[in-house]
Amino acid sequence: MNNLLTQKIGYYLQLLRWNKPSGRLILLIPACWSLWLTPTAPPSLFILGIIILGGLFVSGAGCIANDIWDRKFDKKVKRTKERPLANGKVSLKASWILLILMLFLSLFIVLSIPVESRNLCLLLASLSLPFILLYPSAKRWFKYPQLILSICWGFSVLIPWAANESSLAGGSTLVYCWLATIFWTFGFDTVYAMADEIEDKVIGLKSSAISLGEKSIKTVSFCYVLTCIFLALAAFKANLGAIYWPFWLITTLGMQKEVFLLSSRSKGIKTSGLHFSNQVRLGIFLLLGIILSRVI
Repeated sequence: MNNLLTQKIGYYLQLLRWNKPSGRLILLIPACWSLWLTPTAPPSLFILGIIILGGLFVSGAGCIANDIWDRKFDKKVKRTKERPLANGKVSLKASWILLILMLFLSLFIVLSIPVESRNLCLLLASLSLPFILLYPSAKRWFKYPQLILSICWGFSVLIPWAANESSLAGGSTLVYCWLATIFWTFGFDTVYAMADEIEDKVIGLKSSAISLGEKSIKTVSFCYVLTCIFLALAAFKANLGAIYWPFWLITTLGMQKEVFLLSSRSKGIKTSGLHFSNQVRLGIFLLLGIILSRVI
């Protein structure tokens, strides 16, 4: 009985993707960039905890919505055919219940934000929800579904800023951080889409990897260049100290190194997964530079 329960819990964690920390971290990284770039940084532990929990619940909801939309297609794709909804380990009814629970918990988190910031955060969360729920269907009708995901990721910058500052009056620092997140997300998710490119073509799904074709890697490189330019501008406007810039330089070079390695490796799940994991490491490394420049 205990083994069965443990196994079932494991399937639910897989449905939420909570068994894969990289996917959760890559959403929380821009949120933390935003928090530590705010004029009143560093944030309180309460605000930081709220943002982390909110990120976990919202990303969990997005993953479940994605699997509900794609359960029939996932069975036909090597990377996704063992997902618990696709292989029948979790029922559709249970998936819907868990999705509703994640949305309820996300709402609870927003309502837990201090009253002076709550209404603005609630508005931003409401604006983000259609994009979160729309993204999984976008690969059926939009040539660049990764752009929809980028918009979703953009809210991970806006909501933490609003929670910490009680407004979006961040000037160019906020805009630059938001743009950096948009381009970074489009870049790494285009690489992620490369793993499924052949199978997606067969079953008629769309992605930026398919739409860009041979220009995919150059586009990813350009996205990362813009990401680092905007992060530099955000840091400059936020008056970060000198300690930040070595971290920025190493991150900038590291992102381009990862693009170069894409050209020398065969496309596939392992290549995309490694690139994704390394983007997480680079994002955390840059965040460390931001934090140190604020506290030292």
